[in-house]
Amino acid sequence: MAKTFQILTLNKISAQGLQRLPAARYVVGTEIAEPDAILVRSHHMLDMHIPASVKAIARAGAGTNNVPVKKMSERGVPVFNAAGANANAVKELVLAGMLLAARNIVPALQFTASLHGDDATLHKLVEDGKKHYAGIELRGRTLGIIGLGAIGRLVADTALSLGMHVYGFDPELTVDAAWSLSSQVKKAHSVEDLLKHSDFVTLHVPLLDATRGLINAQRVQVMKPGSVLMNFSRDAIVDSDAVLASLASKHLRCYVCDFPAQKLQGQANVVTLPHLGASTEEAEENCAVMVVDQVREYLEHGNITNTVNFPTLVMPRESAFRLAIANSNVPNMLGQISTTLAAAGINIHNMMNKSRGEMAYTLVDTDSAIPAKLIAQIAAIPGVLMVRDLPLPQAT
Repeated sequence: MAKTFQILTLNKISAQGLQRLPAARYVVGTEIAEPDAILVRSHHMLDMHIPASVKAIARAGAGTNNVPVKKMSERGVPVFNAAGANANAVKELVLAGMLLAARNIVPALQFTASLHGDDATLHKLVEDGKKHYAGIELRGRTLGIIGLGAIGRLVADTALSLGMHVYGFDPELTVDAAWSLSSQVKKAHSVEDLLKHSDFVTLHVPLLDATRGLINAQRVQVMKPGSVLMNFSRDAIVDSDAVLASLASKHLRCYVCDFPAQKLQGQANVVTLPHLGASTEEAEENCAVMVVDQVREYLEHGNITNTVNFPTLVMPRESAFRLAIANSNVPNMLGQISTTLAAAGINIHNMMNKSRGEMAYTLVDTDSAIPAKLIAQIAAIPGVLMVRDLPLPQAT
Protein backbone atom coordinates (compact mmCIF):
# COMPACT_ATOMS: atom_id res chain seq x y z
CA MET A 1 0.00 0.00 0.00
CA ALA A 2 1.25 3.49 -0.87
CA LYS A 3 2.41 5.63 2.03
CA THR A 4 0.09 8.46 3.07
CA PHE A 5 1.76 11.83 3.64
CA GLN A 6 0.59 14.34 6.25
CA ILE A 7 0.83 18.02 5.23
CA LEU A 8 0.52 20.85 7.77
CA THR A 9 -0.52 24.28 6.49
CA LEU A 10 0.39 27.26 8.69
CA ASN A 11 -1.32 29.85 6.48
CA LYS A 12 -4.09 29.79 3.94
CA ILE A 13 -2.60 28.16 0.84
CA SER A 14 -4.28 28.61 -2.54
CA ALA A 15 -6.66 25.78 -3.39
CA GLN A 16 -5.12 25.72 -6.86
CA GLY A 17 -1.98 24.35 -5.25
CA LEU A 18 -3.50 22.06 -2.64
CA GLN A 19 -5.70 20.29 -5.17
CA ARG A 20 -2.50 18.97 -6.78
CA LEU A 21 -2.04 16.68 -3.76
CA PRO A 22 -4.01 13.47 -4.46
CA ALA A 23 -6.48 12.77 -1.65
CA ALA A 24 -5.60 9.07 -1.78
CA ARG A 25 -2.03 9.79 -0.66
CA TYR A 26 -2.13 13.15 1.14
CA VAL A 27 -3.88 14.42 4.24
CA VAL A 28 -3.80 18.23 4.48
CA GLY A 29 -4.79 20.27 7.51
CA THR A 30 -4.02 22.98 10.04
CA GLU A 31 -3.93 20.71 13.12
CA ILE A 32 -1.60 17.89 12.11
CA ALA A 33 0.67 16.86 14.98
CA GLU A 34 3.32 14.89 13.09
CA PRO A 35 3.46 16.26 9.55
CA ASP A 36 5.73 15.01 6.80
CA ALA A 37 5.89 18.51 5.35
CA ILE A 38 4.86 22.05 6.24
CA LEU A 39 3.45 24.63 3.82
CA VAL A 40 3.81 28.23 4.97
CA ARG A 41 3.50 31.80 3.75
CA SER A 42 4.01 34.49 6.41
CA HIS A 43 3.78 32.48 9.65
CA HIS A 44 6.77 33.13 11.95
CA MET A 45 8.47 29.75 12.40
CA LEU A 46 11.80 30.82 13.92
CA ASP A 47 10.77 29.96 17.50
CA MET A 48 8.29 27.24 16.57
CA HIS A 49 8.72 23.61 17.66
CA ILE A 50 9.10 21.66 14.43
CA PRO A 51 8.35 17.95 14.90
CA ALA A 52 11.01 15.36 14.05
CA SER A 53 8.58 13.92 11.49
CA VAL A 54 9.04 16.93 9.20
CA LYS A 55 10.93 16.03 6.03
CA ALA A 56 10.43 19.29 4.12
CA ILE A 57 9.28 22.87 4.58
CA ALA A 58 7.99 24.92 1.66
CA ARG A 59 7.29 28.64 1.65
CA ALA A 60 4.75 29.78 -0.93
CA GLY A 61 6.84 32.85 -1.73
CA ALA A 62 10.43 33.81 -2.46
CA GLY A 63 11.92 34.92 0.86
CA THR A 64 12.48 32.45 3.72
CA ASN A 65 13.39 34.84 6.55
CA ASN A 66 10.49 33.46 8.62
CA VAL A 67 11.80 29.88 8.37
CA PRO A 68 14.65 28.46 10.53
CA VAL A 69 16.73 27.45 7.53
CA LYS A 70 19.98 26.79 9.43
CA LYS A 71 18.25 24.56 11.96
CA MET A 72 16.55 22.61 9.18
CA SER A 73 19.84 22.20 7.32
CA GLU A 74 21.36 20.65 10.43
CA ARG A 75 18.51 18.13 10.40
CA GLY A 76 18.84 17.40 6.69
CA VAL A 77 15.50 19.03 5.88
CA PRO A 78 15.22 20.98 2.61
CA VAL A 79 13.48 24.37 2.64
CA PHE A 80 11.71 24.99 -0.65
CA ASN A 81 10.56 28.33 -2.00
CA ALA A 82 8.71 29.67 -5.01
CA ALA A 83 11.48 31.71 -6.59
CA GLY A 84 10.13 33.54 -9.62
CA ALA A 85 6.48 32.54 -9.16
CA ASN A 86 5.52 36.05 -8.01
CA ALA A 87 7.91 37.85 -10.36
CA ASN A 88 5.25 39.35 -12.63
CA ALA A 89 3.24 40.67 -9.67
CA VAL A 90 6.28 42.42 -8.22
CA LYS A 91 7.33 43.73 -11.64
CA GLU A 92 3.96 45.41 -12.10
CA LEU A 93 4.16 46.99 -8.65
CA VAL A 94 7.65 48.33 -9.43
CA LEU A 95 6.21 49.95 -12.55
CA ALA A 96 3.41 51.42 -10.44
CA GLY A 97 6.01 52.70 -7.96
CA MET A 98 7.95 54.45 -10.71
CA LEU A 99 4.80 56.14 -11.95
CA LEU A 100 3.71 57.13 -8.44
CA ALA A 101 7.05 58.86 -7.90
CA ALA A 102 7.51 60.30 -11.40
CA ARG A 103 4.06 61.90 -11.59
CA ASN A 104 3.68 62.87 -7.90
CA ILE A 105 0.46 60.89 -7.82
CA VAL A 106 0.16 60.43 -4.07
CA PRO A 107 0.42 64.12 -3.11
CA ALA A 108 -1.78 64.98 -6.10
CA LEU A 109 -4.45 62.60 -4.83
CA GLN A 110 -4.18 64.09 -1.36
CA PHE A 111 -4.54 67.57 -2.86
CA THR A 112 -7.69 66.76 -4.81
CA ALA A 113 -9.19 64.93 -1.83
CA SER A 114 -8.80 68.08 0.26
CA LEU A 115 -10.71 70.35 -2.17
CA HIS A 116 -14.20 71.62 -1.40
CA GLY A 117 -16.74 73.69 -3.35
CA ASP A 118 -18.89 73.62 -6.45
CA ASP A 119 -17.52 72.58 -9.85
CA ALA A 120 -16.45 76.11 -10.77
CA THR A 121 -14.58 76.48 -7.48
CA LEU A 122 -12.95 73.07 -7.85
CA HIS A 123 -11.88 73.89 -11.40
CA LYS A 124 -10.18 77.09 -10.28
CA LEU A 125 -8.46 75.38 -7.32
CA VAL A 126 -7.22 72.59 -9.57
CA GLU A 127 -5.83 74.97 -12.17
CA ASP A 128 -4.10 77.03 -9.48
CA GLY A 129 -2.69 74.01 -7.65
CA LYS A 130 -1.68 71.52 -10.33
CA LYS A 131 1.64 73.25 -11.00
CA HIS A 132 2.87 71.95 -7.66
CA TYR A 133 2.49 68.36 -8.86
CA ALA A 134 4.13 68.49 -12.28
CA GLY A 135 6.20 65.36 -12.81
CA ILE A 136 8.66 63.74 -15.17
CA GLU A 137 8.28 61.08 -17.86
CA LEU A 138 9.92 57.66 -17.75
CA ARG A 139 10.93 57.60 -21.39
CA GLY A 140 14.59 58.50 -21.79
CA ARG A 141 15.30 58.14 -18.05
CA THR A 142 17.70 55.56 -16.63
CA LEU A 143 16.63 52.74 -14.34
CA GLY A 144 19.22 50.97 -12.20
CA ILE A 145 18.35 47.42 -11.10
CA ILE A 146 20.29 45.83 -8.25
CA GLY A 147 19.59 42.10 -8.43
CA LEU A 148 18.92 40.45 -11.79
CA GLY A 149 16.95 37.40 -10.78
CA ALA A 150 13.51 36.57 -12.14
CA ILE A 151 11.99 39.86 -10.93
CA GLY A 152 14.92 42.07 -11.93
CA ARG A 153 14.98 40.68 -15.46
CA LEU A 154 11.23 41.26 -15.94
CA VAL A 155 11.59 44.81 -14.61
CA ALA A 156 14.44 45.39 -17.07
CA ASP A 157 12.34 44.19 -20.02
CA THR A 158 9.42 46.41 -18.99
CA ALA A 159 11.64 49.48 -18.58
CA LEU A 160 13.25 48.93 -21.97
CA SER A 161 9.82 48.63 -23.60
CA LEU A 162 8.94 52.04 -22.09
CA GLY A 163 11.96 53.63 -23.73
CA MET A 164 14.11 53.76 -20.60
CA HIS A 165 17.83 53.05 -20.38
CA VAL A 166 18.70 50.25 -17.97
CA TYR A 167 21.76 49.54 -15.86
CA GLY A 168 22.02 46.26 -13.95
CA PHE A 169 24.24 44.96 -11.18
CA ASP A 170 24.31 41.45 -9.73
CA PRO A 171 27.56 39.81 -8.60
CA GLU A 172 25.70 36.48 -8.25
CA LEU A 173 24.28 36.48 -11.78
CA THR A 174 23.96 32.91 -13.03
CA VAL A 175 24.76 31.80 -16.55
CA ASP A 176 21.09 30.96 -17.22
CA ALA A 177 20.01 34.38 -15.95
CA ALA A 178 22.62 36.10 -18.10
CA TRP A 179 21.33 34.32 -21.20
CA SER A 180 17.78 35.54 -20.53
CA LEU A 181 18.85 39.14 -19.86
CA SER A 182 18.38 41.63 -22.68
CA SER A 183 21.60 42.73 -24.37
CA GLN A 184 20.33 46.31 -24.00
CA VAL A 185 20.91 46.17 -20.23
CA LYS A 186 24.20 47.88 -19.48
CA LYS A 187 26.40 46.16 -16.92
CA ALA A 188 27.35 48.27 -13.91
CA HIS A 189 30.71 47.40 -12.38
CA SER A 190 29.62 48.14 -8.81
CA VAL A 191 26.66 49.36 -6.78
CA GLU A 192 28.17 52.84 -6.80
CA ASP A 193 28.61 52.76 -10.58
CA LEU A 194 24.91 51.92 -10.97
CA LEU A 195 23.72 54.54 -8.48
CA LYS A 196 25.54 57.45 -10.07
CA HIS A 197 24.00 56.73 -13.50
CA SER A 198 20.39 56.08 -12.46
CA ASP A 199 17.33 58.33 -12.24
CA PHE A 200 15.41 55.45 -10.64
CA VAL A 201 16.91 52.63 -8.57
CA THR A 202 15.05 49.42 -7.72
CA LEU A 203 16.27 46.68 -5.37
CA HIS A 204 15.66 42.97 -5.95
CA VAL A 205 18.03 41.10 -3.66
CA PRO A 206 17.38 38.77 -0.69
CA LEU A 207 18.06 39.92 2.84
CA LEU A 208 21.43 38.43 3.79
CA ASP A 209 24.29 39.64 5.95
CA ALA A 210 25.90 40.97 2.76
CA THR A 211 22.80 42.94 1.72
CA ARG A 212 21.66 44.28 5.09
CA GLY A 213 22.03 48.08 4.87
CA LEU A 214 23.11 47.77 1.24
CA ILE A 215 21.82 51.29 0.59
CA ASN A 216 23.48 53.27 3.37
CA ALA A 217 24.40 56.93 3.93
CA GLN A 218 27.51 56.73 1.77
CA ARG A 219 25.69 55.14 -1.15
CA VAL A 220 22.72 57.50 -0.91
CA GLN A 221 25.14 60.36 -1.42
CA VAL A 222 26.40 58.70 -4.62
CA MET A 223 22.90 58.69 -6.12
CA LYS A 224 22.01 61.26 -8.73
CA PRO A 225 20.36 64.44 -7.40
CA GLY A 226 16.59 64.14 -7.86
CA SER A 227 16.63 60.34 -8.20
CA VAL A 228 14.04 57.89 -6.89
CA LEU A 229 14.78 54.86 -4.72
CA MET A 230 12.41 51.88 -4.70
CA ASN A 231 12.56 48.94 -2.32
CA PHE A 232 10.29 45.96 -2.93
CA SER A 233 12.73 43.42 -1.47
CA ARG A 234 13.13 43.69 2.32
CA ASP A 235 13.04 46.73 4.60
CA ALA A 236 16.46 46.16 6.21
CA ILE A 237 18.25 46.39 2.86
CA VAL A 238 17.82 50.19 3.08
CA ASP A 239 19.01 52.51 5.86
CA SER A 240 15.81 54.50 6.36
CA ASP A 241 17.53 57.23 8.38
CA ALA A 242 19.98 57.88 5.53
CA VAL A 243 17.13 58.04 3.02
CA LEU A 244 15.06 60.42 5.16
CA ALA A 245 18.06 62.72 5.61
CA SER A 246 18.63 62.75 1.86
CA LEU A 247 14.96 63.51 1.18
CA ALA A 248 15.07 66.37 3.69
CA SER A 249 18.07 67.88 1.92
CA LYS A 250 16.28 67.52 -1.47
CA HIS A 251 19.03 65.22 -2.77
CA LEU A 252 16.61 62.32 -3.30
CA ARG A 253 13.28 62.99 -5.01
CA CYS A 254 11.25 60.13 -3.54
CA TYR A 255 11.44 56.84 -1.65
CA VAL A 256 8.90 54.15 -2.56
CA CYS A 257 8.84 50.96 -0.49
CA ASP A 258 6.62 48.04 0.41
CA PHE A 259 7.39 48.18 4.14
CA PRO A 260 5.65 50.74 6.38
CA ALA A 261 7.59 51.80 9.48
CA GLN A 262 6.89 54.36 12.18
CA LYS A 263 9.74 56.66 11.13
CA LEU A 264 8.43 56.70 7.53
CA GLN A 265 4.82 57.54 8.44
CA GLY A 266 3.76 61.00 7.31
CA GLN A 267 7.11 61.85 5.75
CA ALA A 268 7.06 64.01 2.64
CA ASN A 269 8.11 62.26 -0.58
CA VAL A 270 7.83 58.82 0.99
CA VAL A 271 5.35 56.31 -0.41
CA THR A 272 4.83 53.18 1.67
CA LEU A 273 2.66 50.28 0.54
CA PRO A 274 1.37 47.47 2.79
CA HIS A 275 3.65 44.69 1.50
CA LEU A 276 1.69 44.25 -1.71
CA GLY A 277 4.54 42.87 -3.84
CA ALA A 278 3.15 39.36 -4.25
CA SER A 279 -0.43 40.12 -3.21
CA THR A 280 -2.28 39.14 -6.34
CA GLU A 281 -4.55 36.18 -6.91
CA GLU A 282 -2.32 35.00 -9.72
CA ALA A 283 0.91 35.21 -7.69
CA GLU A 284 -0.59 33.36 -4.73
CA GLU A 285 -1.80 30.59 -7.04
CA ASN A 286 1.52 30.39 -8.87
CA CYS A 287 3.47 30.17 -5.62
CA ALA A 288 1.19 27.49 -4.18
CA VAL A 289 1.28 25.35 -7.32
CA MET A 290 5.06 25.64 -7.54
CA VAL A 291 5.85 24.65 -3.95
CA VAL A 292 3.22 21.91 -3.80
CA ASP A 293 4.67 20.28 -6.92
CA GLN A 294 8.18 20.56 -5.46
CA VAL A 295 7.19 19.04 -2.13
CA ARG A 296 5.29 16.21 -3.75
CA GLU A 297 8.24 15.38 -6.03
CA TYR A 298 10.56 15.38 -3.03
CA LEU A 299 8.36 13.28 -0.74
CA GLU A 300 7.62 10.67 -3.40
CA HIS A 301 10.88 10.57 -5.37
CA GLY A 302 13.49 12.59 -3.48
CA ASN A 303 14.04 15.03 -6.35
CA ILE A 304 14.95 18.58 -5.34
CA THR A 305 14.40 21.89 -7.15
CA ASN A 306 14.22 25.43 -5.78
CA THR A 307 15.48 25.11 -2.23
CA VAL A 308 17.48 27.69 -0.32
CA ASN A 309 19.70 25.15 1.46
CA PHE A 310 20.08 22.03 -0.72
CA PRO A 311 21.64 21.49 -4.14
CA THR A 312 19.32 20.98 -7.09
CA LEU A 313 19.21 17.28 -7.93
CA VAL A 314 16.73 15.54 -10.22
CA MET A 315 17.33 11.92 -11.19
CA PRO A 316 14.84 9.99 -13.35
CA ARG A 317 13.82 6.72 -11.72
CA GLU A 318 15.36 3.60 -13.20
CA SER A 319 14.37 1.31 -10.36
CA ALA A 320 11.50 0.77 -7.97
CA PHE A 321 13.90 1.13 -5.03
CA ARG A 322 15.51 4.40 -4.04
CA LEU A 323 17.40 5.97 -1.15
CA ALA A 324 17.70 9.70 -0.52
CA ILE A 325 20.60 10.77 1.71
CA ALA A 326 21.54 14.22 3.01
CA ASN A 327 24.95 14.62 4.58
CA SER A 328 27.65 17.10 5.47
CA ASN A 329 29.80 17.92 2.47
CA VAL A 330 32.95 16.11 3.62
CA PRO A 331 35.31 13.65 1.86
CA ASN A 332 34.54 9.94 1.38
CA MET A 333 30.82 10.08 2.12
CA LEU A 334 29.92 8.47 -1.21
CA GLY A 335 32.55 5.83 -0.64
CA GLN A 336 31.16 4.92 2.76
CA ILE A 337 27.58 4.80 1.47
CA SER A 338 28.40 2.62 -1.55
CA THR A 339 30.64 0.35 0.53
CA THR A 340 27.87 -0.17 3.09
CA LEU A 341 25.40 -1.09 0.35
CA ALA A 342 27.86 -3.42 -1.36
CA ALA A 343 28.71 -5.19 1.88
CA ALA A 344 25.01 -5.98 2.29
CA GLY A 345 24.79 -7.39 -1.24
CA ILE A 346 22.76 -4.45 -2.60
CA ASN A 347 23.60 -3.57 -6.21
CA ILE A 348 23.54 0.12 -7.11
CA HIS A 349 21.63 0.64 -10.35
CA ASN A 350 22.20 4.40 -10.54
CA MET A 351 23.57 7.11 -8.26
CA MET A 352 23.74 10.90 -8.37
CA ASN A 353 25.35 13.28 -5.91
CA LYS A 354 25.41 17.06 -5.72
CA SER A 355 26.73 19.51 -3.14
CA ARG A 356 26.00 23.08 -2.15
CA GLY A 357 28.21 24.72 0.42
CA GLU A 358 28.27 22.54 3.51
CA MET A 359 25.37 20.39 2.29
CA ALA A 360 25.54 17.33 0.02
CA TYR A 361 22.67 15.24 -1.27
CA THR A 362 22.61 11.82 -2.90
CA LEU A 363 19.99 9.72 -4.65
CA VAL A 364 20.68 5.99 -5.05
CA ASP A 365 18.56 3.62 -7.11
CA THR A 366 19.12 -0.05 -6.28
CA ASP A 367 18.09 -3.32 -7.89
CA SER A 368 16.46 -4.66 -4.75
CA ALA A 369 14.68 -3.50 -1.63
CA ILE A 370 16.81 -1.99 1.13
CA PRO A 371 16.29 -3.55 4.58
CA ALA A 372 15.51 -1.24 7.49
CA LYS A 373 18.65 -2.48 9.29
CA LEU A 374 20.81 -1.34 6.37
CA ILE A 375 19.12 2.07 6.31
CA ALA A 376 19.93 2.42 10.00
CA GLN A 377 23.58 1.55 9.26
CA ILE A 378 23.82 4.32 6.66
CA ALA A 379 22.09 6.79 8.99
CA ALA A 380 24.74 5.99 11.61
CA ILE A 381 27.64 7.02 9.34
CA PRO A 382 29.19 10.17 10.87
CA GLY A 383 28.09 13.18 8.83
CA VAL A 384 24.86 11.65 7.54
CA LEU A 385 21.96 13.97 8.42
CA MET A 386 18.98 12.17 6.92
CA VAL A 387 18.16 8.92 5.10
CA ARG A 388 14.84 8.20 3.43
CA ASP A 389 13.64 5.00 1.80
CA LEU A 390 11.58 5.82 -1.31
CA PRO A 391 10.26 2.62 -2.91
CA LEU A 392 7.57 2.95 -5.54
CA PRO A 393 4.14 1.93 -4.17
CA GLN A 394 3.95 -1.27 -6.19
CA ALA A 395 7.35 -2.31 -4.82
CA THR A 396 6.31 -2.07 -1.16
